[in-house]
Amino acid sequence: MFSQTKKSLVDFFLPMEPQSKLVAKGIWGNDNVLPRDTANGLEDSKLKQWCYWDGGIVKDAEGKYHIYASRWDQKFAHSQGWKLGSKGMHAVSNHIMGPYKDVGLVYPEWKEGLGHNVMGLKMHDGRYAVVTSEVTNGEVFVSNSPNGPFKLLGEIKVDPNGYSMGLARYNTNGRMSNVRILLRPDGKYMIVARSTAVMISDSGILGPYKIVNDRVYKDYPELPQTKNEDPTVWYSGGMYHIVYNHWPTKTSHHFSSIDGIHNWKYRGIAFKKEETKIFKYTNGTINDWQYIERPGAYVENGHVTHFMFSVIDVSKGKDRGDDNHASKIVIVPFDGVAFDNYMANLVKSESF
Repeated sequence: MFSQTKKSLVDFFLPMEPQSKLVAKGIWGNDNVLPRDTANGLEDSKLKQWCYWDGGIVKDAEGKYHIYASRWDQKFAHSQGWKLGSKGMHAVSNHIMGPYKDVGLVYPEWKEGLGHNVMGLKMHDGRYAVVTSEVTNGEVFVSNSPNGPFKLLGEIKVDPNGYSMGLARYNTNGRMSNVRILLRPDGKYMIVARSTAVMISDSGILGPYKIVNDRVYKDYPELPQTKNEDPTVWYSGGMYHIVYNHWPTKTSHHFSSIDGIHNWKYRGIAFKKEETKIFKYTNGTINDWQYIERPGAYVENGHVTHFMFSVIDVSKGKDRGDDNHASKIVIVPFDGVAFDNYMANLVKSESF
């Protein structure tokens, strides 16, 4: 019998090593997010032009880190920007924590770069891919180089496989949303989108993806069954993980599965905005962001090493155009080795 102290995912986040001096003057943000490290992740610290959101980190063969995300002009309020001005963009850094330099739009020749819920990945064949959804149908752009040019490969296809197509696409407009694509170790591609239902393709990145289960939380009536979003999915330590957000309560929930298809088990609250302080620096300073969304796990050498988050300093309705509030991408280190060991022991204990 294995015995260990019960933990949740938030217990494995590590303090952030500042990439520059923490500053509080000459930058945007309310008092709860000051002082902060403007060299962590991706931001326009003086709000000269951009607000940032979404994103996924990809490491290239030269050791550089690439964020593919979305941005919009800061003249838009948040509630307008993501719908009216969001475009797929690319940023590069020599260090995973940042600072990341915005190098422009990813695919400017396609609909002037229109994109949201943007993420990047390296495909099974070694090419680089960028995915967009929410304001588009669910398109994939590919390139032989992480620096592009990225060209439209096509639109993701879905086989409902006896399930409701609404698990993959909005019934109202047919668009996909919150798409996260994972390379499975068996050579297949796996999508988890807003519904958290798992979709699998053995025919390449465009699919068709077969829906293979319902919402992972459906068998847990004690959990909220609506208003869930922003799932992230990863494979580490021999198992699959999904973390998604219930936005009204600002609470994220954690599920795991051995094969990524069957027996998704609830592992508890991953983190809750009002009860946890994820954004803590090594000197003890804490940034208390108002909204913590769009989590993304970065895996290297088989373990999660960092998470990235989209954050905003005020409620979305209070972020107006041309004001002193905005959003950015923050990157937080994570002890993935300890987390995977904990999960392995937990699963072993459940077999007795």
